[in-house]
Amino acid sequence: MPTDTSPTSRALLALAELHANPGVTAAGLAATLGVTERAARRYVAILREAGIPVTSTRGPYGGYRVGRGVRLPPLVFGADEALALVMAVLDGHHDVRRGADPVGAALDTLLRALPPAVAAQAAVVRRSTAAAPDRAAVRPDPAVTAALVQACADRRPVRVGYRGERGREWGADVDAWAVVVRHGRWYLVCRRHDDAAVRTYRVDRVRTVEPLPGTAQPPPDVDPVALLEQHLAQGWEHDVDVLIEAAVEDVGRELPSGLGSLERVDATTTRLVGTTSSPRWYAQQLVGVPVPFRVVGGPELRACVADVGTRMSAAIDGR
Repeated sequence: MPTDTSPTSRALLALAELHANPGVTAAGLAATLGVTERAARRYVAILREAGIPVTSTRGPYGGYRVGRGVRLPPLVFGADEALALVMAVLDGHHDVRRGADPVGAALDTLLRALPPAVAAQAAVVRRSTAAAPDRAAVRPDPAVTAALVQACADRRPVRVGYRGERGREWGADVDAWAVVVRHGRWYLVCRRHDDAAVRTYRVDRVRTVEPLPGTAQPPPDVDPVALLEQHLAQGWEHDVDVLIEAAVEDVGRELPSGLGSLERVDATTTRLVGTTSSPRWYAQQLVGVPVPFRVVGGPELRACVADVGTRMSAAIDGR
């Protein structure tokens, strides 16, 4: 319930509610503001006197709406909300202490818009927090990311210009389904037009985005996160085949995502099948599995697992 009882404050809160819930009734507005319906109508009148075009519609489906072209009201945050926003930005973008960075500049704008008492604690956290950057994270171009997200939202196909890991550049016409963030990296989940195959592309390697005519409706049961995990474990040069002595449900909870697909062998055994470009990295991921396992396929992975085992044994007996 709002604590500031001044008419101006109540009117601004009313405007924020009208933006958030177009068509809100006088009763709904009164409940949000913690006032009577008569008072809620008075705050709407204050907005109209200030030149803000608030329209009203009678009937069971009627209510208040703000006309087009009206700027958003001043930001209204509590100290805990402002601090939570700063913490979220620091967690996902570690160089925001520098105002020259676009995200840092945006955070500057946010803090300047808040009352000093509200912004003070958030500003202290921003100055004093030292966030360890994720070396695997890659920041994609904001304009490219925005264009891909908009294409996904509009269900529109796009032509992407892409630069592969080895520097080769090529283009593809795709149906953009979703943009997924995984461990600090951004991926586009899409379907190519030339072969109708589902693909996942690193957004930081997308150089250009060109909208195309038509629609790009994904299947109704598509799970972008599951598709991404599935594709990250396919198409690499080294095969993986591992038997794990645990039920498939238990393995799914313990195994890092993206290592491959799990197949039930019996009630106490699960097969992990996939591919990898780095058998050494894959072997290190398997070390964290808290149950016995056996590598039955993939000579490169077998050799790396043996090497890791030798080094772990040497760390114990001192050889």
